[in-house]
Amino acid sequence: MSKYHNLSNSELISLLRDDDREAFAEIYNRYKGILQQHVYKKLGNFEEVKDVLQELFTQLWTKRKELPETINLSGYLYVAVRNKAFNIISHRNVSSRYIQSLQEFINEASYVTDLQIREKEFAEMIDQEINALPVKMQRVFKLSRKDYLTHKEIAVQLEISEQTVSKQITNALKILKVKLNIFFFFFF
Repeated sequence: MSKYHNLSNSELISLLRDDDREAFAEIYNRYKGILQQHVYKKLGNFEEVKDVLQELFTQLWTKRKELPETINLSGYLYVAVRNKAFNIISHRNVSSRYIQSLQEFINEASYVTDLQIREKEFAEMIDQEINALPVKMQRVFKLSRKDYLTHKEIAVQLEISEQTVSKQITNALKILKVKLNIFFFFFF
């Protein structure tokens, strides 16, 4: 048992301010266990608890000259570790929100990428089915849907009636609808 064991907190603080390492060791031994339990209840992680206590006692030693005469040592130490624990908890919450936000971004980006790939593949299927139409029907349909010509303009260009243009487009749409509904059902 050290000669400092029976000293009061006020006496230990006074000696600590005078660079007494044994007074510091007594404060450390006196409060380490209960502060450790107190912080562990808040953090639940022993490695973080060790870091908090090391930081607290290092700070106590480096700022020993600045400690006031009337300091309530136990109150000072409890408030200091509580604040350090709250900072860690706050940092955890920020990190957790950041990770959650990052995961949402990744999930959304994956969804958008997947949707773009499916859209491209579906567009290719549509083109394949259009190219599989009978030649005249295909030509009428492409002039209507890809070149955006009116029925009248198509009729003049191909030298056929507007009624034939309308019938060819209607038939093409029926064929494509049947074939593409099957693809769409399995694809999406």
